[in-house]
Amino acid sequence: MQEAVSRCAARWAGRGRVLAALAVLTAGLLAFHRAVPNTVGRTGSLLEAFLPWLGAVVVVLLGLALLRRSAVALVALLLPVAAWTYLFGGLLLPAPKPGARDLVVVQHNVSDENGDPAGTARALADAEPDLIALEELVPHALPVYEETLAADFPYHVVRGTVGLWSRYPLTGARLVAIKPRGVTDAWRRGLRAAVRTPYGDVAAYVAHLPSVRVRASGLASSWRDESAGLLGEAVAAENLRTVILLGDLNGTVDDRGLAPLTSRMNVAERGFALSFPAGLPLARIDQVMARSATVAHIRTLPATDSDHLPVAARVRLG
Repeated sequence: MQEAVSRCAARWAGRGRVLAALAVLTAGLLAFHRAVPNTVGRTGSLLEAFLPWLGAVVVVLLGLALLRRSAVALVALLLPVAAWTYLFGGLLLPAPKPGARDLVVVQHNVSDENGDPAGTARALADAEPDLIALEELVPHALPVYEETLAADFPYHVVRGTVGLWSRYPLTGARLVAIKPRGVTDAWRRGLRAAVRTPYGDVAAYVAHLPSVRVRASGLASSWRDESAGLLGEAVAAENLRTVILLGDLNGTVDDRGLAPLTSRMNVAERGFALSFPAGLPLARIDQVMARSATVAHIRTLPATDSDHLPVAARVRLG
């Protein structure tokens, strides 16, 4: 009898050690995700695209540890809990109270297959933003957006398939060259304009970076990464002190492929705002970033006739 109990206890302890090892591994991926190499299949970027979802792994391990009644695993789980909280816990905090120098901005990839551009425009205007950035504007839908938004947003500029609508005057509008070398067709997906806000001029950039694909060989993101580098150089060369970047960047702020931008700009301090795909959002690839300003909070808006959810952010000017 005693021998049987000992064997049973050994089995339970073994299972606990496996769970503890998985907990330590999860903590390591969270804390040292930059150490995961990107040389084969861009594994590091693929991990970083879904990094917050390692929290779900922690929850599963916690359930198993409780089921197995493993004290070793429960103690080990403190490591990934601490790592996840350090990285993402602040995003769960309530939105700060509006400030006197806040701008409300909306970012939305409206989809080139959107069957209801008027309804989409009205939904975005209902958020009462100061700026609206749109991507995947197509010729037949553009006049509908212009007409629907004209009353509340009298100033706008469009370059290629991206556009910016504003309550405040826009000056110095120009195309931003972010086309990767391998793209041979007409491709205009970046613009810059100065917004004359009541608090001073702000440079607003709107961008739509190339799509990435998850394949059996890994993450295909070379064009996206190259385009992010070109956009980062444009922001670095901007003469105006305050910059707001809005766009479908086809990457999360944890993805090292966006490092040319995230190393130069502030990202949202609060709010997850998972925006893609609209039916089951897994990641926020629609971003609002700022230089010499704070993205105090970001949230999603109700779904439109697009495969992305719109996001709204409150940007606090310095």
